Amino acid sequence: MAGPVGAIEVAIDRPEGGAAGTAVIAHPHPLHGGTMTNKVVQTLARAAVLAGLTAVRFNFRGVGRSEGIHDDGRGELDDLLAVVQAEAPQGPLVLAGFSFGAFVACQAVQRLHAAGRDLRHVALIGTAASRFSVAPVPEELRARTLVVHGELDDTVPLSAVMDWARPQSLPVTVVPGGGHFFHGQLPLLRELVGRHLRA
Repeated sequence: MAGPVGAIEVAIDRPEGGAAGTAVIAHPHPLHGGTMTNKVVQTLARAAVLAGLTAVRFNFRGVGRSEGIHDDGRGELDDLLAVVQAEAPQGPLVLAGFSFGAFVACQAVQRLHAAGRDLRHVALIGTAASRFSVAPVPEELRARTLVVHGELDDTVPLSAVMDWARPQSLPVTVVPGGGHFFHGQLPLLRELVGRHLRA
């Protein structure tokens, strides 16, 4: 699809029968190997499809076949909003992100909420709160937001996510023994996200 600085590579997974909405999923940091084929991103897509949603994964600018160069989150926000506009211009929308993708998703949530978009659910996994200034979740959306973090995440310490969530009274679901990439715990992550999306 066409993006703000050229082509954006997109992968779409659809549920059997009709979809009840669209989930757009943002991947981890492009400069550290993050792509739409990341296992956590694929797990989020699977959870969305099992919950009856069309799952849209995409590569940020400069990743895979997406054109452009990395832009520290500014251009990546534009990429995410362009994917929403192209693939989910109306109807129920879910935004999800992993690590850097959660940081970008939070910015998009603020922007889309201010524009009056129907945001059904938000899923933030391994939110990169120690590395970026992550936007707060709008108060009206906090009950519809799932924050999941690994207890033993050594990329983004759990304490950083708690410090971000605390002023918002935003609950954080902690996966015991979990690391940043949830090795060996992806089925549990899929179940947690799927339960949230079906709620």
